[in-house]
Amino acid sequence: MTQKSTFRRIITTDLPVLAIVLFAMAPFVWMILTSLTPTAVLSATGVSLSPVGWSMDNYVRLIEQTSFLKNMGDSLIIAGGTVVIGLIVSVTAAYAFSRFRFRGRKLLMMQFLLINMFPMVLLILPLFVLMRRFGILDTHIGLILANATVAIPFAVWMLTSYIAAIPKSLDEAAMTDGCSRLTALRKVVLPLTMPGIISTGIYIFITAWNEYLYALTLGGRNVRPVTVAIQTLIGEYQIEWGLLAEGAVVGAMPATILFLLVQRRLIGGLTQGAVKG
Repeated sequence: MTQKSTFRRIITTDLPVLAIVLFAMAPFVWMILTSLTPTAVLSATGVSLSPVGWSMDNYVRLIEQTSFLKNMGDSLIIAGGTVVIGLIVSVTAAYAFSRFRFRGRKLLMMQFLLINMFPMVLLILPLFVLMRRFGILDTHIGLILANATVAIPFAVWMLTSYIAAIPKSLDEAAMTDGCSRLTALRKVVLPLTMPGIISTGIYIFITAWNEYLYALTLGGRNVRPVTVAIQTLIGEYQIEWGLLAEGAVVGAMPATILFLLVQRRLIGGLTQGAVKG
């Protein structure tokens, strides 16, 4: 019976899961192999599967012949700024929604949910007009604010569930001991909510790092994030596939490494925040 159950598990579970993983990972592996294959070899024989034909030529060309490092700096500033603004606004808003009962509370929470149901392209025109009027078009702060419009609604919903799970008696005890409302939030609520804040911040960072539509329409000249910089590697008459694949590998590396380092905390934070709402 044990052998039959093991064989059945391999056939019904292990092999299908392995096939799905291989199917999902194949494009990324092929992209890495393409980035390691020199341009001459890539044009002549295609992607080199043997380490003998691999080279770091595309990586050297990307750093020396393009402004990709500056573009990564732009993405880092935009993603980091979005995390800071998104967490500051969402933590205070989530605390207010979870601790106070006021007229229009459910309506406001519903509006945060409805915002995520509309495609981002609908917000581009009003954001473009506002940023041009205030003189922040094609700047870091402009793209940070644009990304924050997408990040804040999700962050408020997620952190409201976290803070609502913390007993109000802890706040009241802290204020009885002489703390103000903000001091109780900083010294009592924030430490207990830190797993949720970290997971939310990671989600915001990855989303802002991979964002393309706002980066293309609201930036692209003075401020050019990685997602837009990769698109500029496509020429008018030919495509440098090795250079393009190498840019995609380097551009995806920071978000991928961050996710791998904190995946347990991120997944745990997302599931804990979904327990109570």
